[in-house]
Amino acid sequence: MVWANFLHIFQPAHQLPDILERIVNESYRPLMKGFLARPKAKLILNINAGLAELLIAQGYGDIIEAVTTLAERGQLEFLESAAYHAFLPMLPEAEIRQQIALNKKINTGIFGKVYQPTGFFAPEMAYSEKVGKIADELGYRYYLLDEIAFNGRVEQADLAKIFTLQGTSLKILFRNRRISNLIMGAVVRNGETFIEALGEAGKEDFKGYILTAMDGETFGHHRPGLDKLLFEIYESKKIQPVLSQDLLNMYPAGGEIAPIASTWACSADDIARGAQFNLWNDPENEIHRLQWELADLALEAGSFLTGELKRKHQELIQDKLDRALDSGQFWWASANPWWSLEEIERGAWNLLEVVEEVDRLGGRQMEKVTRARQVYQKIISMAFDYQRTGRMRKIIAAQKSFLKIPVKERDPAEYKAAVEILRREEKNAVQRGEYEQAIKWRDAAYKLENGLDIYDTVSIIDQLRAQNRHQDFEQILEKYREEFRNLQSGQPE
Repeated sequence: MVWANFLHIFQPAHQLPDILERIVNESYRPLMKGFLARPKAKLILNINAGLAELLIAQGYGDIIEAVTTLAERGQLEFLESAAYHAFLPMLPEAEIRQQIALNKKINTGIFGKVYQPTGFFAPEMAYSEKVGKIADELGYRYYLLDEIAFNGRVEQADLAKIFTLQGTSLKILFRNRRISNLIMGAVVRNGETFIEALGEAGKEDFKGYILTAMDGETFGHHRPGLDKLLFEIYESKKIQPVLSQDLLNMYPAGGEIAPIASTWACSADDIARGAQFNLWNDPENEIHRLQWELADLALEAGSFLTGELKRKHQELIQDKLDRALDSGQFWWASANPWWSLEEIERGAWNLLEVVEEVDRLGGRQMEKVTRARQVYQKIISMAFDYQRTGRMRKIIAAQKSFLKIPVKERDPAEYKAAVEILRREEKNAVQRGEYEQAIKWRDAAYKLENGLDIYDTVSIIDQLRAQNRHQDFEQILEKYREEFRNLQSGQPE
């Protein structure tokens, strides 16, 4: 199996030193140690310039050295991005270009001549036509997208071909969502069961490529011990690790496509509703609306300075602006299901500071300065109101309402099929000595039988499908559906 693995590592410029230390020790150092110890392992890496700066400033030069060594060995390929993790589809073209150029400038200064990215990754794997055209104009060879961008649904793209962005020379490489989720969701915990879970993609006659993509912090920080699984996969004789440059040379052209605006987090339903950016710009989220109004005021602030003041202070204002546009503040305000008053306030304050700084330097636009202060206060007041009144929790609950009906009530046939296969998988796991996996399947069956599956973030049925038990599951499901059809014969709809 041809496998390209992409990791995105990033921390906000304001990350607290103790948290960064923990992430370095739990994730970055074990990952770098594992790759250095395995010369055949390949990694496609995006490290935003903001994180590279933090690592240098906080004394973690060993991570920089390890990344540089891997690149020198030819094990690691860099992917370009935005310096401070801005959500690019929502920004004007000038700021998109600025963030990309700054990322390249800073990382080249830190990593030296080995930093030569030929591909592009937008934070959150976000795509819009505007961003795609800019990436092409800047000379990048390919753009990494989630497979849902192909036509708004997953498992639709032909992964035995390399497609080109319509009207450009920019190639598109697609992330395999199911297999990425299989790894980062810790659905499997060793290399052999991972290969089994690949299904058709794991067979020798599979013609396509597998490109997985996820946050690097998943390994060790978010999920302790998951780096062990990652390196077991690399050591499998059935896996051929490659870089994205290899993929571009290995597969034939698939013609031109016009990708759908999307991110690696959006669903087919989000796209169908035109809400693919809802974690960062939900039209029904009033805090999001205010955040983007404040962001627009910050983006305008540089124009408040003219003449000598502009020449003297433009670099300072631009630096503040670039850092203030970190996408995290919008993500934490989404309540879908993430929420942080601290991050919402910090992000709003950073944007306000851009406008305030321009005012202090003599950019006299009091009407807009006053408005920026008002918007900041509204954001904070509304966020506290959401927290105090429980409205935030109601929003989250509404978004999860579709999970509140147990499977055995929603679809009795699916329920019976799931319990049968879960009990079978439990026995198989015991026979293999995978007792942790056996407990997982046992507990999943218990939840289904007792109607407790409504509390799972990822449904038990989805877990079965993710681990490639879907073929057996669908066969058993059809048997029970036929049984229920017979029972219901003659009954009105």
